[in-house]
Amino acid sequence: QVQLVESGGGLVQAGGSLRLSCTASGSTFSLYAMGWFRQAPGKEREFVAGISRGGINTRYADSVKGRFTISRDNAKNVAYLQMNSLKPEDTAVYYCAAQLAPLAPTRTYFGTSDYTYWGQGTQVTVSS
Repeated sequence: QVQLVESGGGLVQAGGSLRLSCTASGSTFSLYAMGWFRQAPGKEREFVAGISRGGINTRYADSVKGRFTISRDNAKNVAYLQMNSLKPEDTAVYYCAAQLAPLAPTRTYFGTSDYTYWGQGTQVTVSS
């Protein structure tokens, strides 16, 4: 069973950048597909980005495409979300998620129900 801890959130002005990290422990990180989700107050949790086990394939929500980049370092057991050109509407709690995928090395997942393991979240606030 993998444990996930997010970090890197904070307050940033519109147009700025942040990099979120998701550090995994307790299991073999390279067996898990990873994803980032976010939840704004009063809204449902929504998919942001996903990456396959080996990092070959990625997928993004239309709202962040071209601005956010998901990546991973399997040697360090860390997944990242680089967020550029941030907008006030990006304000939310950001969660990383993991799904064990030993037989699907190139698959990405984008549904909340696709992921079994979740971090506690990190707040990102973008001021206008």
